[in-house]
This record gives sequence, C-alpha cells and structure tokens, in this order.
Amino acid sequence: MKSTTLSRRKMLAGLGAIAGAAVLPVHAAGITPSAKEAAPETDGAFTYCLNTSTLMGQQQGIVKDIETAAEAGFDGVEIWINALTQYREEGGKLADLRKRTEDLGIRIENAIGFAPWIVDDNDTRMRALEQAKREMDMLAQVGCPRLAAPPAGATDTPGLNLDAAAERFRALVELGVSMDVIPQLEIWGFSKNLYRLSQVLYVAAECGHPQTRILPDVYHLYKGGSDFDGLKLLSGPAVEIFHLNDYPADPPRESIQDKDRVYPGDGTAPIASILNDLKQGGGTTILSLELFNRDYWAQDALTVAKRGLERMKGVAGG
Repeated sequence: MKSTTLSRRKMLAGLGAIAGAAVLPVHAAGITPSAKEAAPETDGAFTYCLNTSTLMGQQQGIVKDIETAAEAGFDGVEIWINALTQYREEGGKLADLRKRTEDLGIRIENAIGFAPWIVDDNDTRMRALEQAKREMDMLAQVGCPRLAAPPAGATDTPGLNLDAAAERFRALVELGVSMDVIPQLEIWGFSKNLYRLSQVLYVAAECGHPQTRILPDVYHLYKGGSDFDGLKLLSGPAVEIFHLNDYPADPPRESIQDKDRVYPGDGTAPIASILNDLKQGGGTTILSLELFNRDYWAQDALTVAKRGLERMKGVAGG
C-alpha cells in the first residue's frame, strides 16, 4: 500500500481530482462570530431540508416526520434507513411512501445509513456492500438519490489506511451509480478515522470517481478539530448536502457530544461566514438541519421543525 503521508504535490493533485467541492469555513477553535457579521444573500444558493434526527425523540414514525417537515415549510427531508426499514416491516409500501411524499410537495434528499463499507475485514466489507445494495434499492423506490457513507465500523481503532479507504469508497460509489443512489462520504468528528477534513478530502481525491461527493457538518468538523478554512480551497458540486447546526461554547470541544447541538445561530460557530463561503462554491446546496438535542425532543415536533427552519433562514438570509 502507498503511504498516507501527504506530500505537497500529492495534496495538490488530490484537490484537483475532486470535481470541485463546496465551501464552508468555520474556525475549529469555536470563536464567537462578530455581532456585525451579516447573513449571506442567498440568491437561490440554498434549499432547506430537515434531518429527521431532529424529531427522533418524538417517535412519530417516518410518515409523520415527513408530513411534519412539509407542514413546517421545508423543501426536503433526510430520512434514516432504520426508520424506512421499520416502516416496511410494519407493512408499509415503498410506492405509497413515495406517493405521499410527492403529494406533500417535499423531496427525500438523502438517507442516513451505517453499512460498514470501509472496514479492513474482507467478509464484513462484502456483506456491507450487499447491505448497501439493499438499502439503495429501497431508497431508489422512494425517490431518494443519495445515501450517507460515514466510516461506520472503523470508529474505535485509529490507523486506517486511507489509500485502502479510497479504493473501498470507489467500490461503494460504483455500486451507487448502478443503483442511481450516490453515496456521500461523511466526516465523523468523534471517530478515530475520517474525523478530519483532510482525511475525508484525501479519500475523496484518491477515489478518483467523477461522482465522488462529501458530506460535511458544522458539529463534526468542530468536534474533529478541523480548521474549517480548509474548505475554502474547494469549489463546485462535490458538496451537495451540508449538515447545518451549531454548538455552544460549553462543554468544550473535547467532551462535546451530539446531544449538545443547537439551532443554527444559537451557538458560537460563525455560521454566516460558513454560508457565505459555501455560496461561493456555486450552484445550490441542500442545507439539512441535523440535531439530537434532548430538550427539542421533549417539545412539540411541529414547533421544533418550524423553529429550526426559521433559524436556518435567519442565518442564511433566506
């Protein structure tokens, strides 16, 4: 295997190999944004999506979650594979779910899954590709064009070979292209692998497939200690979805958890700068509200969804 050490030449070549990615700089140190920082003028740069994790505590089920997102005014929704599987196991028909979504005028933009496609064990990885194929088949039937691909199964032990990870991600992308459901390489800040932006960009660049896409997240970039200014190096279509959230000053980065995420603009991340830079990448980016806040889970689901969209549009200038 090649060394994962990034020479200057290798890094520049890798950046060029990504079909241009979107942009979003946040400083990992968690510096509070200036009060004078203005929300960006969007000019159609963003659409608004609700990740159903935001309503997970209400336990409404996938249909009601989608109905809530539509009623709140979201353009799209991110669903979870386990919720879709549960819907099907309880007798729900994928064609009916697709029709209901279309009738509501909302799009299923992405799905969150956890097939361990990246692991070293060959048998586990082959089973993961079969799992991903089954999941992609369900997603295609409900009209969802994307599937999140985090480093599931490789979170506890550091030292994963990034060249091997790139080969494995290419195999997943090729499967996705054949299924019309494109994997989105997701950064996980708490993981021992793919927790830094540089690692994700290396894997994406070395993957060498034109359909390579990455899925950044304000919280995960902060949690993993990335310098968000690194995203200024990228432009173009490689970021189709961006998980929008915010984080408080306390607890500190080392101990902060998913449950500490808050509405955009309610924390210390320089959200306006993130979105200003993201806009410079061109095209339209799907901003998806992904929260796991227990306080929000205890509230009325529609109220949370409406407040979340209001906060998103407030920071995005929408």
